[in-house]
Amino acid sequence: MQSDSKQVLAAGRFLSLAREGRWEYAERINATGAAIIVAVTDDERVVLVEQFRIPVHARTIELPAGLIGDEPGGGDESEAEAARRELLEETGYAAARMEFLTSGPPASGTTSEVVSFFRATGLQRVHAGGGVVHENITVHDVPLREIDAWLKSKAAAGILIDPKVYAGLYFLKETGWRK
Repeated sequence: MQSDSKQVLAAGRFLSLAREGRWEYAERINATGAAIIVAVTDDERVVLVEQFRIPVHARTIELPAGLIGDEPGGGDESEAEAARRELLEETGYAAARMEFLTSGPPASGTTSEVVSFFRATGLQRVHAGGGVVHENITVHDVPLREIDAWLKSKAAAGILIDPKVYAGLYFLKETGWRK
């Protein structure tokens, strides 16, 4: 239940910091949420991305993802359109099928953001990926049968594994990757 009105404490280009009652949290500016893509190739390889993330001062392994409606003139972009755009931009893969899986808050105590998971199948490599100029993304196509050992080796090397990767792998297990 909300009892106090929201006060904006600070605002940047992409985020604002708000206070409501005793809660302080981050809000996205100029985006309607985020799309997270669980992408699997026809030869049973899961597509992951690796990049340096300044807030945690470390390299991370993540599912391809991005903001919805953050591109100029993209305010009416659908979640599925954003998922397709981000998958192509970050990984170089185009998807024949993009299936909605679920949505929810990734960190409901610190941000107002809601993320939507999609499964991408029928993948075709169109280019090398890597994201936009400032992202410097490394694309990994990891065989599903080796994913557990691969993730453990990355973690042992000091690379942080985003827990949403494990959520995506859960969806693959529960729903089957071929659809």
